[in-house]
Amino acid sequence: MAKNAPPRWDRTMQQRLARGEAAALGELYDRFAALVHSQANRMLDDEDAADLVTREVFGYVWENPDAYDPKQGSMRAWVARITHRQSVRRLRDAAAGDDDGYGSDGPVDVEERVRRASAAARADYIVASMPASLRAALELAYIQRRDYRQTAADLGVTEDEARRRLRLGLQLLSTARARPLEGSSPPGYGRAL
Repeated sequence: MAKNAPPRWDRTMQQRLARGEAAALGELYDRFAALVHSQANRMLDDEDAADLVTREVFGYVWENPDAYDPKQGSMRAWVARITHRQSVRRLRDAAAGDDDGYGSDGPVDVEERVRRASAAARADYIVASMPASLRAALELAYIQRRDYRQTAADLGVTEDEARRRLRLGLQLLSTARARPLEGSSPPGYGRAL
């Protein structure tokens, strides 16, 4: 298989969606709904708005399955990009209104909110997609407040290995706040649309 070829599941799913198979949409929803909803909720900080974005994303996928370009990345990354785009649109639309609850401090405030929400969504995506061994080490150290020695003991690894996992996990997370180059996607989202 060529290095840039999409996984078989992605290709098959796109073909099934293009044929209008409702079961394919259900399978796609089962696989990615939690990702879409949590990303939208993290960006919008509004459960109802996240529900609406989730419906919009899967509606878009259903109506435009040919918009997925396997050369641009995985289907998961494509769905995440659509979610990001819809969430940003909602933030900007809400900020344009007078009594939207987001405040009306102007476009700079909205853009800063979009940047912060995007970084948080990227961090969530990075944590969710990192290897389980790194995620477990980070959870022990930063959520359960264990030091690297306790983390090593809990994981059943050497102290050096625990430090290595923590360092690598933190390096991955540090990319969440990196500002992508113009025309590129944020880390974890594949290439730009």
